[in-house]
Amino acid sequence: MLNLLPGISSTTAALTAERIRMDIISQNIANAHTAQGPNGQPYQRQQVVFETVLNQQQQASAGIGDVRPQTVQVARVQPDNRPTIRVYNPGHPQADKNGMVAMPNVNVHEEMADLIVSSRAFEANLAVVKNARSLAMQTLAIGKRT
Repeated sequence: MLNLLPGISSTTAALTAERIRMDIISQNIANAHTAQGPNGQPYQRQQVVFETVLNQQQQASAGIGDVRPQTVQVARVQPDNRPTIRVYNPGHPQADKNGMVAMPNVNVHEEMADLIVSSRAFEANLAVVKNARSLAMQTLAIGKRT
């Protein structure tokens, strides 16, 4: 079967991965000041780890002729191992005897930069889908003329 939109599967996988990344970044920003979560501890920043699915290399080594493009997917969402930020705020309910409060290890500026990068990657992949669709429509239009 002829695939008029090659590469769409890898592009849609990238769109899904970037959407998940933006969701996690949004959670991090929303919880940047959560000093006590459900577990009694400050919120811990989460980060998305991507992995490339090496379908192409696996198929090539197996001798399969139909080689598909590589795709990216979310391997896991893991907590950031950086320590909490200690802030002096003696009036805070979670303050210790010295007036220090453990706050989440979330840097809002870093999260915003990550969000911009992720949204630009999402936009780039969306542009690929739009261009592929346009090219496919033009190809079909050529067939109608003959």
